[in-house]
Amino acid sequence: MSTVKDRLTADMRAALKARDELTTSTLRMALAAIGTAEVAGKAKRELSDEEVLAVLTKEAKKRREAATAFADAGRVDQAAKEQAEGEVLDRYLPRQLDDVALAEIVATVLAEGGFSGKTQMGPAMKAAQAAVAGQAEGGRVAAEVRRQLGL
Repeated sequence: MSTVKDRLTADMRAALKARDELTTSTLRMALAAIGTAEVAGKAKRELSDEEVLAVLTKEAKKRREAATAFADAGRVDQAAKEQAEGEVLDRYLPRQLDDVALAEIVATVLAEGGFSGKTQMGPAMKAAQAAVAGQAEGGRVAAEVRRQLGL
């Protein structure tokens, strides 16, 4: 089993014993998503730490989007709950890059790869995503690549 998954399980048990309902329910949901990813495909398999972090990133993004949707709909209590769940998941994710650091990494990748123009967007995105390695959301990376390519 991956160490991130072990940590999630141990923290969920500790939250259960401490009667921390928010953390317990959030970690249960995360572990269920990981379990679903493990059985997806033809055979059940253990996920690596990187794959577990990818699942957690996806779940955290869902929480942020749901919080925004609930806030826009005027359901402040539900938005706060989704925001709190996202904060619980953020404890297990790598620290996100700020805009300046992201811009520097993208600039370096574009210069090293010689990427320019609209036709180079795909290869530039692939290289930039590999360089940031989960430290920034895809949308932020894509926006920065587009900005620097002049699109």
